[in-house]
Amino acid sequence: MNKNRLEAFSDGVLAIIITIMVLELKVPHGDSIASLAPLWPTYLSYVLSFIYVGIYWNNHHHMMHAARSVNGTVLWANLHLLFWLSLLPFTTGWMGENHFGRWPTMLYGVNLLLCAIAYVVLQGCLVRYHGAQSALAQALGRDYKGKLSVVGYLLGIGCAAADYAHFGALFFLLVALLWLVPDRRMERLVTAAHDHPEA
Repeated sequence: MNKNRLEAFSDGVLAIIITIMVLELKVPHGDSIASLAPLWPTYLSYVLSFIYVGIYWNNHHHMMHAARSVNGTVLWANLHLLFWLSLLPFTTGWMGENHFGRWPTMLYGVNLLLCAIAYVVLQGCLVRYHGAQSALAQALGRDYKGKLSVVGYLLGIGCAAADYAHFGALFFLLVALLWLVPDRRMERLVTAAHDHPEA
């Protein structure tokens, strides 16, 4: 099947997720800078989640651009990823409104973990569809960053569970910073696919 509708639908959902998150930001009552101070956890959680959505959009774009086509399994795996991403506005809002409290931060971490697992499932479905020897499979490699991310999420969830939620949120930030660096292997694959579309 052609992958264009999958990409267009995914882009639309991610755009809606960002829109919902920004609409959750409350306008402070007051016209001074000091009136913004009580809302810093809400703004900080929004920025963190915006970065995460941007990371998923960026990596999803590269991965789907490198894929030749999709099948039904890939479509469902993609919907599975979008489901967990669509919960980010809720978990982001709960964590921000409660100033990175224990349970909200734990749930936020679980949400991030499930998004990561869903992305790995989508990768696996694409690799199986294109073949273990495909250029896409070679570019994905052993996915050390993905494995390290799971460790980071688990550490963050563990810290929050131990009532050190701010340290837990710091782990989530570190994972996001890890993914801000583009995956050069995937970028090279996308460039090669563009230069040699028949390959």
